Amino acid sequence: MQATTPSMPMHPPMVDKSGQRIQRMFGSIAPVYDLLNHLLSLNIDRRWRNQTVKLVPPGSDGPILDLCTGTGDLALAYSRASQGRVPIVGADFCGPMLDRACRKSQRKHVVGISYTQADAMHLPFPDNAFQIVCVAFGLRNIADTDRGLAEIVRVTRPGGRVAVLEFSKPQGSLLSGCYQAYFKYVLPLIGQLISRSKDQAYSYLPQSVMSFPEGEALLKRMQQHGLQQTFYKPFTFGIASLYVGVKP
Repeated sequence: MQATTPSMPMHPPMVDKSGQRIQRMFGSIAPVYDLLNHLLSLNIDRRWRNQTVKLVPPGSDGPILDLCTGTGDLALAYSRASQGRVPIVGADFCGPMLDRACRKSQRKHVVGISYTQADAMHLPFPDNAFQIVCVAFGLRNIADTDRGLAEIVRVTRPGGRVAVLEFSKPQGSLLSGCYQAYFKYVLPLIGQLISRSKDQAYSYLPQSVMSFPEGEALLKRMQQHGLQQTFYKPFTFGIASLYVGVKP
């Protein structure tokens, strides 16, 4: 049975995560989203997605949901891993990002992925529908994280897995200091110069990451929504982490 908890504020009020702002912001940076992802992560973001698929591999039965799919990179990684034999749904509520995902899939001649526009807090899918529900760098962008987690668990089938790939903060004073300097100052500057985002999307990025729970705190959130056998795996000195849980 799914556990529920009262919705609790998780983010400082200065981080505006209203649906209108997030939708507008990601829509405006859609044309340069992939370029900046790969540039600002030194292309390591591709490896993180591949590691996610290896640690939470697709089974042969039942579809997979890639929530907050953006331009579809994680959906495409799961498609490659399953050799196109498992149906995959990529869902996002930002139309311009989905347009990019569709064109990317067509360009790569990928079949078996369908894309749909959907609000992560009100998913248009039945209960117990997916063998895996994954979300890469999107959970922290949902206005009500608890509501998003509740929906993720609802549409995951019993015995199915939830995989959340998110930015985190590396440990160790020297590494942490260098990372925070890059993340707070260099990354927003480069991102703004290239994207020209009116919503300061690449200033929002470090703000949202720094205010979001990580490690055991995020695992506890997942457990409060009924997930079991939870664990997390840091990637690249803890710059990103994968959080996994199983729906009983």
